[in-house]
Amino acid sequence: MKKMMKKLIGLVSGAVPEGIALLVTRIALAGIFWRSARTKVEEGSFLTIKETTFYQFSDAPFNQVPILNGDLGAYVTTYAEHFLPILLVLGLATRFGALGIFVMTMVIQIFVFPEMIIWWQTHIIWVAMALVLVVRGGGIFSLDRLAGHKLG
Repeated sequence: MKKMMKKLIGLVSGAVPEGIALLVTRIALAGIFWRSARTKVEEGSFLTIKETTFYQFSDAPFNQVPILNGDLGAYVTTYAEHFLPILLVLGLATRFGALGIFVMTMVIQIFVFPEMIIWWQTHIIWVAMALVLVVRGGGIFSLDRLAGHKLG
């Protein structure tokens, strides 16, 4: 029984299973932020920000975020929510993309929705996924891995 458990653990802890898990994590986390990004732009456009988005960032609770309130917050958030998920899906600069999403999540939690219930229902999952990617990287199914091999 002990031998069988060791073999099973060996099978699921290899580079390929880890790579699959990291790929799914990258796609899942990217999907959350991509869908949020798409709600901030005009339908049919790629990056034309809606007027309601500007209003949203000038109105409470979004105007509580230091520096990133008003128009600047709308631009930075919308562009980051488009750019960072692309990095994650490609597995390109995965740690950077995941760290950016981690920071965005913490800003949302601390300044926009500080209620603890949102932390335990949603944000802790985003933080966990982002931190796994920061620590482990993109895995073998990523452009990071390909670039690493090309760069030695």
